[in-house]
Amino acid sequence: MTKTDINNIRIMRPRAVTAAAVASVALLMVLVTAACSTTRRIADDEQLYTGKKVTFVGNTVTTEAGKTKTVNPLPADVQDAIIEAVDVEPNNYWSLLGVRSPLPIGLWVYNNWSNPPSGLKHWLYEHLVEEPVLVSDVRPDLRTHMIEEILDNNGFFRGTGSYTLTSSKDPKKAKITYTVTPGPLYPVSGVEMLPDTCALNHAIDSVAAMDPYLSRPGQRYCTDSLTAARTRIANALRNKGYYFFQPSYIEYLADSVMQRGSVALRMKLAANIPAMARNRYVTGAVTVTVARNEGGGVPDTMALRRLTLIQMRPSRLRSKSIEENVTFRPGRTFSVRDMNRTQTYLSRLGIFRSIDISARPDTTCATPTLNVAIDCTFDAPLEASIEVNVKSKSNSYIGPGLSLGLTNRNLFGGGEQLSVNLTGAYEWQTGKGSDRSLFNSYEVGLSGSLAVPRLLAPKFIPRGRYQLNWTRFQLGADLLNRPHFFKMAQFDAAISYDWRLRRYVSNSFTPFKLTYTKLINTTAEFDDIMAENPAVAQSFQNQFIPQMSYTYTYDRNFDNRNTLNWTFTISEAGNIFWGIYQACGAKGEKKLFGTPFSQFVKATAQLVWGHRVLGKHWLVMRAAAGVAHAYGNSQQVPYAEQFYVGGANSVRAFTVRSIGPGRYRSPDIAGTSYFDQTGTLKFEANVEYRFPLFGPLHGALFVDAGNVWLLKSDPARPGAEVVASKFLRDLALGTGCGLRLDISMLVLRADLGIGIHAPYNTGHGGYYNMESFGKSLAFHLAIGYPF
Repeated sequence: MTKTDINNIRIMRPRAVTAAAVASVALLMVLVTAACSTTRRIADDEQLYTGKKVTFVGNTVTTEAGKTKTVNPLPADVQDAIIEAVDVEPNNYWSLLGVRSPLPIGLWVYNNWSNPPSGLKHWLYEHLVEEPVLVSDVRPDLRTHMIEEILDNNGFFRGTGSYTLTSSKDPKKAKITYTVTPGPLYPVSGVEMLPDTCALNHAIDSVAAMDPYLSRPGQRYCTDSLTAARTRIANALRNKGYYFFQPSYIEYLADSVMQRGSVALRMKLAANIPAMARNRYVTGAVTVTVARNEGGGVPDTMALRRLTLIQMRPSRLRSKSIEENVTFRPGRTFSVRDMNRTQTYLSRLGIFRSIDISARPDTTCATPTLNVAIDCTFDAPLEASIEVNVKSKSNSYIGPGLSLGLTNRNLFGGGEQLSVNLTGAYEWQTGKGSDRSLFNSYEVGLSGSLAVPRLLAPKFIPRGRYQLNWTRFQLGADLLNRPHFFKMAQFDAAISYDWRLRRYVSNSFTPFKLTYTKLINTTAEFDDIMAENPAVAQSFQNQFIPQMSYTYTYDRNFDNRNTLNWTFTISEAGNIFWGIYQACGAKGEKKLFGTPFSQFVKATAQLVWGHRVLGKHWLVMRAAAGVAHAYGNSQQVPYAEQFYVGGANSVRAFTVRSIGPGRYRSPDIAGTSYFDQTGTLKFEANVEYRFPLFGPLHGALFVDAGNVWLLKSDPARPGAEVVASKFLRDLALGTGCGLRLDISMLVLRADLGIGIHAPYNTGHGGYYNMESFGKSLAFHLAIGYPF
């Protein structure tokens, strides 16, 4: 009996129960059918399956202290395989909670209702009925054979599996208890390699000698591990020229008699290996054919240094971009790795609709040779997009947005992407607050970017040969309107480089970014607020921000159980301009085109670690910090470059910019705290437990802490500066719960934050100092996960 025999077992699965049907009859079912039988229609020689239990019988061992204890020798993966083999859901089973529903509605209907051919009762019957899962359907005798097969495949050759039926008060109901007795473990005593009689055998032996399983005697005998080992050997051979070699050409002979209590292995080659699989090939001619998106055209053949390019004209193609992304080299040992890399490199150019790579033996060569044919078809170069969406920002602003975009994905024939986007959005702030209309705003913007898939930079910037590097030029203009306060325009231009040197590390360097911000008009209320807060007013002044920045990102997934993302960014503004002005003898405040420019340094870091607890249950933790300091030509860091906490992606028990800096609390004036509750030092910490609920709906429990502070004291904001002895007390703390609707590429999120500790004086003593439970709540709607 093999594992695949489980597919032949017929298990009755519950039918879907619609919410409307349940709602209409739920009360009636509870009152009328509570005493109805769930086994009335079951035959006398059958039993209703009510669940299973798996018991593992351990081995008794003696410890060094002379005491005996029972140890289960089965590894966790073997136990999981056995449990999965016998896992059959009974009726009215809630897979989320791992328990049975207390209301077996489907069985009540099956056993006590008739099914008329039509009408309302027929409709209810069809939507509520659940056919019983019987013990005979589960076939426990077959599953005990599957248990023993799993034990044999994992080195427990003397292991056994058995089962018993346990009935409750109703003899027509039974629970299955499986008992697993592993027996002694048979380790692998050694592996006898192939005789070194030919190049193929020698290549196999050299790879097997380095294999993590075959090269280490004493490991548990496991057929899955042996299968994985020969797959690794075949993959290595295919990268050494043996293109037609398959894992099935390697066989194992196992002997458990020669040495009692262990297994001796011998490798051998299958008898039916074709001659092509024994040959070691080199790369011959490489031909790349590029077809037009519309089809047809006139072929233009170009002999390049390493390949022949056939381009169907008229079409736009930079021939060097093809040669740079094809890794095959004529005369070099053929490698499947070159096929995969070439496929990846050509695909990431973004200009081809399809790419097909094939290798064919060259029968005219005396030595085994494979000619490579690469067939590419252009994609449509122009792409227009109209996107209506809901935007969610880190400052808790949410609202509808419209984006019109036009992209040319092959501007100069080498995958250069020219994009122009027109965006507009109307936003409001989520969270607690009685007069949110003050925060409603609109924003319109126009941006253009040119992305070149290579580094147009000096040689001192390292290039990643196996990763695509990008040079980006950007221009943008944005108009932001905050009713009752101000209207601000911003213009920016930037050049940046993105490259990867390692698999998990990405780098982004912006040698030049120039931003100009200008307050177009302000209200009297805004002017009064600025007059009361001179430091904040300085951060809002019209100014140029000439910046340079570098971002390092390490992002890795460890076997889909642990994830780690670390991002570090350091930036400076105005230092180069200040140095030039200083060298030219300029004194006092220095200006660019008649407007002062900012001078500051800023650094931010964020660490996010995720751990899969069980199934789709994840524990995710985040720590973030930032610091900014203005000097020289500036007294304050620009407002847009300062830090804030609170909101949908921060400390969710508080509205954005409603806490900090430090112990400072803004006067109770609607909208004022929007401006003066930012800082130049930030720390945040978050812990979130994510778990599935039903279908695409997921839940979350979280704890957030954080605050911002000032590095320079501000008389208008007492208690805002950072004090080491009060650091922990200054952290705002909140908890809460949330729902996430994960539908394909979009995640809709709703979080309810509950405040526990506010860093400012609330009039209440103790660590829990919230004014009231109602005032400690904050509700947020957002798009995407918070981190």
